[in-house]
Amino acid sequence: MNEWLREGIDLIRRGEYFEAHESLEDAWRAAEPGEKDFFQGLVHVAVAWHHASRGNRPGCERQLAKAARRLGPFAPAHRGVDVTAILGSVAEAERQVATGTLVLPRPLEPSS
Repeated sequence: MNEWLREGIDLIRRGEYFEAHESLEDAWRAAEPGEKDFFQGLVHVAVAWHHASRGNRPGCERQLAKAARRLGPFAPAHRGVDVTAILGSVAEAERQVATGTLVLPRPLEPSS
């Protein structure tokens, strides 16, 4: 796992979504073409949760859809990341947002 990816995942786990987006965007820019969608999908996860925290429902919905589309091909896991678990969190967030709430559980559980 590269440093930007590790940092981005840790920031997501801590609920620091804007900062996670910054780190993951660096990883995306440096990634090989075949992995760009993986990193971009993680960026979309961070941005979706950031939008939710700011009350931006349309932005959150768009980012959740993009995250699912980009991360799907990398399931069940890629680069030590449990993509299936993240996709489950994205799907649950989509269900919750559809009910009108933007109070979302963290997409990744904090490390123990």
